[in-house]
Amino acid sequence: MIAPAAAARVKLVVLDVDGVMTDAGYYLGDVDGKPSELLRYDIQDGVGIVLLRMAGLKVAIITGRESESVRLRAAQLKVDALAQDKRARKVAALTRITAELGVAMDEVAFLGDDLPDLAPFRLVGMPVAVANAVPEIREAAQVHLTKQGGHGAIREFAEALLRARGDWTALVERYVADRMSTELPA
Repeated sequence: MIAPAAAARVKLVVLDVDGVMTDAGYYLGDVDGKPSELLRYDIQDGVGIVLLRMAGLKVAIITGRESESVRLRAAQLKVDALAQDKRARKVAALTRITAELGVAMDEVAFLGDDLPDLAPFRLVGMPVAVANAVPEIREAAQVHLTKQGGHGAIREFAEALLRARGDWTALVERYVADRMSTELPA
């Protein structure tokens, strides 16, 4: 799926939110007179992000809206950068993040699904389409995932990238070893 040479060039993985980190649906309600939004995130995607970071890759989230849920998830995952812009100016966010992290555009993998992701797709070295991507995104992508956003697409990409780099098995063993402690926290 991903050539080893292409995988080796990637230094930053950028994730869209709606339709990539989530299934693009959300719950909007009222809690004590205040609007409240809930998003569903796939836990295996979270482990994939942890493994990418363990491999020394940077991870960023760029979304075309503002959400406290996204801020909380980004903090949980300890991503390197988060950009939320309700005007969906993703190229400006991507340009700022790559400059801050010292990464060239051709060293970026960008996972997307919909038209707001098309402009960044045209700039990065590895545009990646999740299975539920619109035709324009699928056409522009170099990598096509079989899983849908919010249902394991990020994990699928992480595994494919890390396998192509030859890092998967060692990272899985390190991940498991980190969790082998028999002591419970106090």
